[in-house]
Amino acid sequence: MKIKITEVNVQTGEETTFEREETPQEEATRLEVKARLDAEKTETDAKAAAKAALLAQLGITEEQAKLLLS
Repeated sequence: MKIKITEVNVQTGEETTFEREETPQEEATRLEVKARLDAEKTETDAKAAAKAALLAQLGITEEQAKLLLS
């Protein structure tokens, strides 16, 4: 996969942008981070679905549940 690199000369502020192929280590890191983010999203989605199911079972809205818990 090509990645975009932007280098900034801190003395002049000049920016240079170029593309290059990612290294195997960069690819492994990217895939690891993606897997972690996908797992977190799956967990968040599951919690939201469980919450919605519980609220539906109780027959109340989220706002009503917040009022009960405050």
